[in-house]
Amino acid sequence: MPNGIGYDPQPVVPERLAGLIASHPVNANGQIAVQRPGLCGKPHRDYPQAMRLCLFEPEIAGNVGAVMRLGACMGVPVDLIEPMGFQWDDKRVRRTAMDYIDHVDVTRHPSFDAFRRITPGRLILFTTKGDSSPYDFRFDPGDILLFGKESGGVTADIAEVSDAKLRLPIRAEVRSFNLATAAAIALGEALRQTDGLPA
Repeated sequence: MPNGIGYDPQPVVPERLAGLIASHPVNANGQIAVQRPGLCGKPHRDYPQAMRLCLFEPEIAGNVGAVMRLGACMGVPVDLIEPMGFQWDDKRVRRTAMDYIDHVDVTRHPSFDAFRRITPGRLILFTTKGDSSPYDFRFDPGDILLFGKESGGVTADIAEVSDAKLRLPIRAEVRSFNLATAAAIALGEALRQTDGLPA
């Protein structure tokens, strides 16, 4: 079983992450939530909204670190669906997430099916093949914002079971946003609509 933060079913913290992640109790959802002052405003032991960010098989450690930092600042849990394209204790995760990791609930899942078994909510897929814009879509507070791997998105079967497929507006001359940038744009709009932005 891979080691990691809040790994389903049993969270294990690797020794090499000791300088980054202290050993903390795990909540009922298998997630680590800790409180330390002064990084992203008020710390969240229990986040006020149920909205989640989910990365499907992410390949770039720096993107994952940036999304973890985003989750910390916005008070939104982050789900990581394995396999990932790097070692979990990669120094690039530490460099990007820094000590913001102490403010984010992160759960690793061995597969998409394992993730869905324990995580309810509408699945909102962000993809370059989306058929509508997030600015024309009505988000719910319990939505899961799903982003595919950097090189190829999600598999066809996951796209098929998604409740909505959204495409961020972008100039025709370029292909796509960076993963972490796309997550920030999408989450900002979703939280704005659902009155979930931090004060």
